[in-house]
Amino acid sequence: QVQLVESGGGLVQAGDSLRLSCVASGGTFSSYTMGWFRQAPGEERAIVAVFRRSGIRYYVDSVRGRFTISRDNAKNTVYLQMNSLKPDDTAVYYCAADPLDGSPGYIYWGQGTQVTVSS
Repeated sequence: QVQLVESGGGLVQAGDSLRLSCVASGGTFSSYTMGWFRQAPGEERAIVAVFRRSGIRYYVDSVRGRFTISRDNAKNTVYLQMNSLKPDDTAVYYCAADPLDGSPGYIYWGQGTQVTVSS
């Protein structure tokens, strides 16, 4: 089965940067649409960024211009570069894989990595 492992989270101050990584194993990574999600305390999990297998990228409005999603298929890794971090970015960040770009959806999930941004 596909396994996803996130890393790169931590405790930072507002304005700092972090790069999250998600390494996939057990599947055909290059064929997958990959997404980054986040979940803050008391909130529902929400999409942050998507890198479709077609190469199309998507960002939620609140992070567009600050975050960049990228992938290295040779390393089976998707990244989320987060710049100009804000306290509202504090959340557990998850990567997820959608093997068929919409169907059946994001069926593989990592365990998450904590990002905490202090003011």
